[in-house]
Amino acid sequence: MSDSPYNIDVSVVSRYLPEQSEPEQSRFAFSYTVTITNNGELAAQLLSRHWVITNGDGQVQEVRGSGVIGQQPLIAPGESYTYSSGTLMTTKVGIMQGTYQMKAEDDHTFNAIIAPFRLAVPGALH
Repeated sequence: MSDSPYNIDVSVVSRYLPEQSEPEQSRFAFSYTVTITNNGELAAQLLSRHWVITNGDGQVQEVRGSGVIGQQPLIAPGESYTYSSGTLMTTKVGIMQGTYQMKAEDDHTFNAIIAPFRLAVPGALH
């Protein structure tokens, strides 16, 4: 917890989706559930996202867009916003990270950091 009026915490849980994957075609599906918590002093709106997805071969894909799942949620201090989305990769293991561009109610814009998290087929990391 910081004293900053702008303090967004992002946590992510990822999951492999075997029912949507086709390993023989190098198609691996993952879901991720993101919880965005406003630990700051001001309400903040999520304006846009920037994802950096790196697969197991080191290939990088960047994804930018407005909002998340078609929404630009306004998150009040002490509140959280949770959503789920997904991605396809050509390898069994990868890493996602990025930023959300946020705008506080005082019109200050800032980035909320999405720390790197792993996408992995169970058993692929042995």
